Amino acid sequence: MSSEQSDTRQKILQSASDLLENGTPGDVRMSDVAKAAGISRQALYLHFPNRADLLIATVRYLDQLNNVDKVLAPSRAATSGIERLEFFIEAWSNYVPKIYGNARALIAMKDTDDAVAATWEDRQQAIRHGCEAAIKALKKDGTLSPNHTVKQATDILWMLVSIQNWEHLTKTCGWSQKRCVDITTQMAKTLLVVEQPA
Repeated sequence: MSSEQSDTRQKILQSASDLLENGTPGDVRMSDVAKAAGISRQALYLHFPNRADLLIATVRYLDQLNNVDKVLAPSRAATSGIERLEFFIEAWSNYVPKIYGNARALIAMKDTDDAVAATWEDRQQAIRHGCEAAIKALKKDGTLSPNHTVKQATDILWMLVSIQNWEHLTKTCGWSQKRCVDITTQMAKTLLVVEQPA
């Protein structure tokens, strides 16, 4: 990809992200993004053949911009299942504020827009994959609670770290970010980690 194409692609993705975060939920049509990026609709379609591809690329662009791999590196390098669980919850929970504006827009549109629904599902599966990796690390260590299968435990962790739960605790209830992370971690360990001998 040429430098000019790369610059145009980045401009498109940044424009789409800005529209998601700052605009009204309906203002993320291909024509809106093209106008915001200062290009024609035809030029936009050369980079992204459909809206679902554009939106998925936009949220992945945000991950790249926010260096999500670096954010998750401590969890991936953890030497025990409990450590991986703790680091994953901390990393993801502290990442949510960086993408909250975009996520809120996707949540608002996903039930009535197939392209947004596909984007939301793509991101949810990425989060679930991280949850599953933490749970499998617990299982490997023998520290996963016998009350749950790996799938059930993954379901529970996925629910606990959901953007909607973070939003409810921090935005609706007014909890601090630190308290949200601490209590989410505490709940996860209570529910998912085998009780350790005193």
